[in-house]
Amino acid sequence: MTAAPLTYLYAPGDRPEVVAKALSSRADAVIIDLEDAVSPDRRTYALAATAELLTAPQPLPVHVRINSPQDIETLTGLPGLCALRVPKVAHATDIHRVADLAPGVPLHPLLESALAIEHAYEIATAHPAVRGISLGEADLRADLGVRDGSSLDWPRIRVVIAARAAGLAPPPQSVFPDIRDLDALYASCAHGRALGFLGRAAIHPRQLPVIERAYRPTPEEIEAAEQIVKAAVADDGALALPDGRFVDAAIVAAAQRTLAIAGREAPL
Repeated sequence: MTAAPLTYLYAPGDRPEVVAKALSSRADAVIIDLEDAVSPDRRTYALAATAELLTAPQPLPVHVRINSPQDIETLTGLPGLCALRVPKVAHATDIHRVADLAPGVPLHPLLESALAIEHAYEIATAHPAVRGISLGEADLRADLGVRDGSSLDWPRIRVVIAARAAGLAPPPQSVFPDIRDLDALYASCAHGRALGFLGRAAIHPRQLPVIERAYRPTPEEIEAAEQIVKAAVADDGALALPDGRFVDAAIVAAAQRTLAIAGREAPL
């Protein structure tokens, strides 16, 4: 089983030097941003620079957060493009429009409003091109008029459930805006992991090892997963472990995911 990405690093599309640094970072994937991180007067340049970069394969998977239909038409089919991040999706029809313009391109809708949360499952199942969903918490917080981060726990759980119900991978957490407070980042990641998220988007390379450390299984979790997988190999039906725990196929699958994540290289 292949481990899902744990870290995604954002880089503004109008800063090619920053994109180059992101592509040489420890991130699992890079998200080139053509939307909020780029001022309107530089978006034409950002799109041209991104298109030029993606005419060739890149050392890391590259996702692009789009801003306009022109972005989709320009980037679709380029060898270096792995996926499109679709912002401010509120309805399944929003995904259909993008999928029609980008045949064969994996799509990752961003849910950033109360309406999007209400339609989370419909968006997650809108089209076969949808490979994952995630929250845009800054816009969602503004839409809901909340300040306390814990106020978003209900929509967070809603998105986790929608993703899993749709057969998608667990969503990554939204970005943590304070690049200096790494202890708070770690605590936020631990909370997100407890809610069912897997990995996180980052806005600075220094956040990457913290995110990965927070999401890597503990030695105790690895030991327990190894015990479950070993028992499942010996008996492919439902079984009880020596300590009395009951194990079925779902628990075995979870243990395999744990070991897949644990098999990643340790962060620097």
